[in-house]
Amino acid sequence: MSAQVRLRLLPRARCMFDEPVQVKVDGLRSGHVVTMRARSTDEKGVVFSSSASYKADESGEIDLERDPSLSGSYFGVEPMGLLWSMRADTLHKRFIKNNLINPHVVKFSVQDEEEGKGRMLAEVTNERLLLGEGVNRRPVKEGNIRGVLFTPPGEGPFPAVLDLYTFGGGLSEKRASLLASHGFVVLTVALYGHDDMVKNIKEVHLDYFEEAIEFLKKQDKVGSKVGVISISKSADIALTMASYLPDVEVTVWINGCSANTWLPLYYKKSLILPPLMIDISKVILTESGAINIKYAMHNTLAEENKATLVPIEQAKGRFLFMASEDDLNWDSKAYMEQMVERLQRHGKDNFESVCYPGAGHYLEPPYGPYCPSSFHGVAGKPVLWGGEPRSHAEAEVHMWKKILEFLRTHLSCDDTPTKAKL
Repeated sequence: MSAQVRLRLLPRARCMFDEPVQVKVDGLRSGHVVTMRARSTDEKGVVFSSSASYKADESGEIDLERDPSLSGSYFGVEPMGLLWSMRADTLHKRFIKNNLINPHVVKFSVQDEEEGKGRMLAEVTNERLLLGEGVNRRPVKEGNIRGVLFTPPGEGPFPAVLDLYTFGGGLSEKRASLLASHGFVVLTVALYGHDDMVKNIKEVHLDYFEEAIEFLKKQDKVGSKVGVISISKSADIALTMASYLPDVEVTVWINGCSANTWLPLYYKKSLILPPLMIDISKVILTESGAINIKYAMHNTLAEENKATLVPIEQAKGRFLFMASEDDLNWDSKAYMEQMVERLQRHGKDNFESVCYPGAGHYLEPPYGPYCPSSFHGVAGKPVLWGGEPRSHAEAEVHMWKKILEFLRTHLSCDDTPTKAKL
């Protein structure tokens, strides 16, 4: 029987990381209940997997866009459920994918649970690419800048984006490379812990990011406009860039703070923002060994902390604020509301804000495994990120589409950028 069963990924088994696939099975008996599985191993050797039971229709077919999961890692109709519901075989692990040359490989399979106890009926490999065809990846080591520049194929000019991804040290390229596949020139930079940079830092200098913007603007294919995309701690750095540097046209802020956090911020050798710090007594240790730090930051609105707030009313460009209601890293939704109120108080309407119920801290390009907890670079131990898997996955799909639309609208060049084709 297994020779007749077909498992297909449509429109093709090789796609971009942020593209959905339709999962279909045919050749089964009418009403046959099978288990669908997905499995992937990350670069650290951590295995991520999911499973769900499905019942074949009268024609012996299963279509994940139509049919509900009856049990397993998720329930109901979830076309991409097998991907986002994959969980690590070890606690507190995030899916690590830094090598962009090789695709994110996921093995899908159909197993017979009625007879033969898990006998494999069919399997197929999904190759999810992070580097679009024709996108150029170039490591950058120029002046103080350490990072990677991604350039789409074609003559341009293309809108440019500075990607501030991680504050845990090192470099993250996934989001930057995917943005480039959608027609943006993207520079992702490290702040410390990469190449010949210092292992740790005690202060942040806005001059470094100003240099990064200047580097981007002088690239051949870049149009006149530059935007910044950020998440978590890097989001408050993005706010300060928008507020103090003239060349930032748009700022995407994802689950950040309204104040400068953790480290003092300098510009042209002068302290411009002292840091908002954490109150250790408000850190909650959970049974899993991970900590909940949602309410651990000192109050941004207390009189003694007002000097840490970023003066975003100074910004000339536009903001897109995106906050997860169930963020357990900190209270992103409250910070977003504070910023909206501050801008409105100053008569500003240069912003859009989006709130995601049921989503956690780590909002990433869609269809990766949901991460409930992992090691926190600043806290030095595992932290709960929050969110419920299905809501979080839905938020990532909506967020990614919204970001691409926002960047295209407000960074548009004279020529419309072409999307890199697979």
